[in-house]
Amino acid sequence: MSRVKVAAFSISLDGFGAGVDQSLENPLGIRGGELHQWMYPTKMFHQMQGKEGGSEGVDNDFAMNSFDNLGAWILGRNMFGPIRGPWPDGEWKGWWGDTPPYHVPVFVLTNYEREPLEMKGGTTFYFVTDGMESALDKAKKAANGKDIRIGGGVSTVRQVLQLGQMDEMHLAVSPVFLGKGEHLFSGIDLPQLGFKNPHVTQGEKAMHVKLVANG
Repeated sequence: MSRVKVAAFSISLDGFGAGVDQSLENPLGIRGGELHQWMYPTKMFHQMQGKEGGSEGVDNDFAMNSFDNLGAWILGRNMFGPIRGPWPDGEWKGWWGDTPPYHVPVFVLTNYEREPLEMKGGTTFYFVTDGMESALDKAKKAANGKDIRIGGGVSTVRQVLQLGQMDEMHLAVSPVFLGKGEHLFSGIDLPQLGFKNPHVTQGEKAMHVKLVANG
C-alpha cells in the first residue's frame, strides 16, 4: 500500500524549510542552501551530480534511503522552477537538466495548464491544476503500491499535513538559524495529526528526525 511521505527534507533549528526570495540565482531562497550542507558532501549527492567520491556515514545513509520504494513524487511549482504566471513556452524543463533524479512520474502543482513533459531516465512531469487532493489521487494511481514522496517546497508539505494525508516524515535538522523564510510547522498541531514519538539519530552534519503517524 502506498505511503505518503517526506524524506530528507532539510529545516533549520528555528523551523524554516526555505529562505526568502526564491529566484534563478537562489532556487532555495536566500540562505536556503545552508539547510542542505549535510547532504552536499554525501556519496548519494555526488552520484546525483554524476561525480565520484563523497562521504559515507549516517547522513549518506539517510540520503540514500530517501529514494527507497518510490513510485511517484509531488512537487510545488517553485520546486520545478522560478517561473511565475502562465507558462510562456515549453523551454523551462526544471532545475536538473535532461535527466532529473526522480525516474518516476512527478506531479507538479500549478494554476496553469501545461502538457506532460517526458524526460530522460524515466521521469515524466505532469502538471496538476486542480489542487493537492487531485495530485495525491493521481500520484497514488501512478505509484502502483509504492510510496509517494512529497518533495516540497514548504507550502506543498504543509498542504498534505493540513489534509491529514501525511504518513511519515524524515526531517534533517541543520544547525543553522534562518530567522525568516518559509516556516514548516507554523499553526500545525503535529500531535493532533498523530505524530507523537519522534525517533532521533545524530548524523555528521544534521540531526535526523523520523516521525510516523500513529506510530
